[in-house]
Amino acid sequence: MKIHTINFQPHNISIDIPQGESILRGALEAGVHINASCGGEGVCGKCRVIIENGTVADGISERLTREDIDKGYRIACQSVVESDLTVRIPVESSVEAGVLNLRKTPRQTAKIKQTDLNDLKEQGLFVPPVEKKYIELPEPSAEDRLPDVTRLVSFLKLEQGEHRLMVSLPVIRKIPDILREDGFKVTATLERPVQKGRKTHIINVQPGDASKDNYAIAIDIGTTTVYGQLIDLISGEVISETGDFNGQISYGEDVISRIVFAEKSDGLEKLHAVIVKTINGIIHKILKKCGCAVENISSITLAGNTTMTQLLLKINPRYIRRSPYVPAATLYPPIKAVDLGIELNEHASALVYPAVSSYVGGDIVAGVMGSGMYLTDKLTLFLDIGTNAEIVIGNTEWFACAACSAGPAFEGGGLEFGMRATKGAIEDFSIDPETLEPMNICIGNVRPKGICGSGLIIMVATLFEYGIINNLGKFDRDLDTPRIRENDGIYEYVLAWKKDTQIDRDIVLTEIDIENLIRAKGAIYSGCVTLLEEVGMSIQDLDQIILAGGFGSYVDLEKAMTIGLLPEVDPGKITFIGNGSLMGAKMSALSNHIRKNVVEVTKKMTNFELSETASYMDHYIAALFLPHTNLERFPKLQARLAQRKKNR
Repeated sequence: MKIHTINFQPHNISIDIPQGESILRGALEAGVHINASCGGEGVCGKCRVIIENGTVADGISERLTREDIDKGYRIACQSVVESDLTVRIPVESSVEAGVLNLRKTPRQTAKIKQTDLNDLKEQGLFVPPVEKKYIELPEPSAEDRLPDVTRLVSFLKLEQGEHRLMVSLPVIRKIPDILREDGFKVTATLERPVQKGRKTHIINVQPGDASKDNYAIAIDIGTTTVYGQLIDLISGEVISETGDFNGQISYGEDVISRIVFAEKSDGLEKLHAVIVKTINGIIHKILKKCGCAVENISSITLAGNTTMTQLLLKINPRYIRRSPYVPAATLYPPIKAVDLGIELNEHASALVYPAVSSYVGGDIVAGVMGSGMYLTDKLTLFLDIGTNAEIVIGNTEWFACAACSAGPAFEGGGLEFGMRATKGAIEDFSIDPETLEPMNICIGNVRPKGICGSGLIIMVATLFEYGIINNLGKFDRDLDTPRIRENDGIYEYVLAWKKDTQIDRDIVLTEIDIENLIRAKGAIYSGCVTLLEEVGMSIQDLDQIILAGGFGSYVDLEKAMTIGLLPEVDPGKITFIGNGSLMGAKMSALSNHIRKNVVEVTKKMTNFELSETASYMDHYIAALFLPHTNLERFPKLQARLAQRKKNR
């Protein structure tokens, strides 16, 4: 078998790959990211690359123009390697993980809620599950020949008031040498039981006084991104954090494509290895930022959707996508981090957040816990918007939950020029109602290369309010502007001319893009209405709405209501909590009470399968308009539209 070398530019990374493999496969092996929304099936056309030197077979797609082909563009997933290659990754096909860690000022009218550590302390809930205790033991002598382990345990019981202690064999192996390293001055790490009456475990011993160096890690495993925080268990403060793209996106951008890949030979092993590699990379970065020693990490808490959790645990998720949609488990036993491949010391335990169902996972349970929704008497709608939208309704007494497939529009997928919210994405937009000329605001204040989800919502809402598109999402063909044009039978609006972009092409918003957004927002709105109806309530009964997820931080509430994504309520009722999954993971690292309560909360959560709920499809069809077939559900928008019509 012939072996060829691919050199990827501008990264200057090379890899050897057998003849007959695709460029996309080579990029995967080399760790070079190329956008591939369809998982390599050749239907999305986003994995465009430029062949600067060498020969490939195939790679030509209807997504490429003749001009593109003449310039050397090919589709990476369909390009079969036939020789040594130099391949350039164009800007529109690459992704910049560094943007994930930039601080940005969100455009929003929702209140932003941060976890209040003082409240946690005042309520007596700041009791970390892992504690360190410094002790000075009497040294053995001819008159005192207690075994080392007995000496340590007895002292903790008598002097520190600890009872029902347990020591594992790996710790017993360490104790004799550690005790003598600093004259029987030692720090013991104790892991408290979640359930009352169970034993406290001595999970580690260190020489000298290391009691002030006690840390935990919280990880949110998202389908697209993974975020981590390093938490000081003495102060409760986050001292380091970072994020990166989930390495699994190269195998498919949504959970279904990854489940399909996991069913292939070695697929599950590969997806497990990739997510563990991503987590380990984040751990390395956050420890390096603050100079913390890995020895002082006592625990790690991980929250993710049901599919991400099963892939992390190397449990094949094949039955999640098959009726009756049953996960392997919803609760998971205590796990050693090293047993998952996570690069922490042997004593560090891993807590994996429990799920409710196949599509309401640990990330949503973590959001319910982190937001404090489970403690309030107010009727609350919790909404986490992404490729899949998860909905929870309830209060401290009860919860109803459901998930609906919104599609990738909110993350830039399914759009002709869609992209994630990274540098060059159009995130804000306005239009001159007379000339119909746009004003585009891009992340990073650079020339545009695409449209992100929050920018899409603003565009569609603005175009609708000015009458440039109708309630079906179709452009007014009679408007006199070169910006609105027909292309291969599809009408589109030119957001940026070729000369003004980074990608040497016009960037447009098409009627198909708008249709995809309408379907996505219709799924979410109808999911909320259906779930409320199933528990005998309506939107008017809601006391508050909590928005979670990275996408929610950049949503303009008025625009989201204009298109019918969110119900029209008083904006003062809406609170944004950011990454609810990460918040919940952090709270569990800080509070043993929350670790105990989370099991009780999951028992209160009743899951509804919307696809099997008769009224859901009726509500969905009614929501496939801007904002809805019944405009009376949106009285403020109705009044604005009437006033605009009057002023014309």
